[in-house]
Amino acid sequence: MKQFGTIFMFELKYYFKNKIFVGVTALLVVIIAGVMFFPNIMDLVKGEETETAEEQIIDGLLLFSANGVENADVIRQAFEESFVNYEVGETEDDLERIKERVLSGEAECAFILESPTSYTYYVNNLEIYDNNTMVADEVLKQVYHLNMMVESGITPQEAGEALAVEISHETESLGKDQMQNFFYTYVMIFALYMVILLYGQMVATNVATEKSSRAMELLITSAKPVSMMFGKVIASCLAGMIQLLAVFGSAMLFYNMNQSQWEGNMVIASIFDMPLYLLGYMMVFFILGFFIYAFMFGAIGSTASKVEDINTAVMPVTLLFVAGFLVVMYSMSNSNVDNIWMRICSYVPFTSPMAMFTRIAMSTVPFYSIAISIAILVASVVAIGVLSAKIYRVGVLLYGTKPQIGSILKAIRKA
Repeated sequence: MKQFGTIFMFELKYYFKNKIFVGVTALLVVIIAGVMFFPNIMDLVKGEETETAEEQIIDGLLLFSANGVENADVIRQAFEESFVNYEVGETEDDLERIKERVLSGEAECAFILESPTSYTYYVNNLEIYDNNTMVADEVLKQVYHLNMMVESGITPQEAGEALAVEISHETESLGKDQMQNFFYTYVMIFALYMVILLYGQMVATNVATEKSSRAMELLITSAKPVSMMFGKVIASCLAGMIQLLAVFGSAMLFYNMNQSQWEGNMVIASIFDMPLYLLGYMMVFFILGFFIYAFMFGAIGSTASKVEDINTAVMPVTLLFVAGFLVVMYSMSNSNVDNIWMRICSYVPFTSPMAMFTRIAMSTVPFYSIAISIAILVASVVAIGVLSAKIYRVGVLLYGTKPQIGSILKAIRKA
C-alpha cells in the first residue's frame, strides 16, 4: 500500500507540474470566461444603445414586380409589412434589367409575380439561412385566403380577424424533454469522450516512455508492477476529474455571474440547467469507464518497447471507443436514444459509460436497467483490472521484438 501511495502521489504531481496540462486547463477556463462575459463586454464597447424604428438596419433593396397581377397593390403592401428589414421597391423594369440590378448589387433580391399564387425569386448568392421565400409564401397565402373570403361575402375585417387568430397550447412531458436535455447531454458526452481517450493514451505513453528509457528496470526493483499500474491509472483518473471540475465549475460560476445576460438564450440556459442526479451519474460512469480504458491502455503500453509503437498498439481499443461514441452521436442526432443499438451498448462495458448516460439524460430508463449496467461495468472493471495487471507484470520485462498475444498469455500462465 505504501508503494501504491508513493507512485500515486508521484504521478499526480507530474500532472500538476506538466505545463501542457496546466496550460490547457487555464486556457479552457479563460475561453469559458470570455464566452460568459461576452454580452457584458459588448455592452461596454458599444455603450447603452437603444434601437428605434428610425434606426432599424435595412438589409437592402427588395425589387417587387407584379405587372398585370390581380390585387397587386394589396400584395405589395403585405410585402412591405412583412419584409421590414428591406426597402421594398416596386419596379416596371423588364426581366433582364431586374437580373442586372440584382447581379450588380444594386438590389439584394427580386420577386417577380406571375399570378397571385406563383412567383420567381431572384438573388445573386443564395445563403444557407435565406428564408425570404418562406416569408413570401406565407404572405401570398394570407392575401389569397383573404381575397377568397371577401369574394364569399365575408367583410374584410371579419376575414382579417379569422386569419389573424392565434392558437395557444401547452405541452406536458410525462418523461424527459429531449430538446431541453440535448445540449448539456452533448457537452457531457463530448467531455467524457475527450477525457477518457486523452488520459487513457497518456497512461499508455507514460508506461512506454519509462520502459523505453530503461527507467522501468529501476522502478520495478523497488515497487511491484501492480502497484505501479494502479498508481498511474488512479492518478490519471483523479487528474482528469480535477480538470473537468475546474472547467465546468468555472463555467457554472461565470454563468451565475452573468445569468441575467443569458436569460433569453435557451441553448446556454439549458446547458447549465442540468439536474444534480445527472451529474452524479456522469461521475459514476466517467470513473468506471475511465478505469476500463486506462487499464487496457496501461497493459498495452507495457508491451510496447518504443513510444513510437503506442499509436499502432492502442488503435484497436481506440476504434472500439470511437465506435461507441459514433453510435451515441448518431442516436442523439436522430432523437432516438432508445433504439436497439443504444440498448445493446448500454450493457456492453466498453460503450455503456456513454450509451447508458445518454439514455438516462434523454429518456426514461428503469432503475433496474441502470443498476444492471453499473453492476456489469463494475465487474468488468475488476476483471479487466486483474487481467491488465497480469499483462503489465509480464509486459514491462519484454523488450526487443513486438510481443504476440499468444506469447503474453503463455507468460501470464507461467507467472
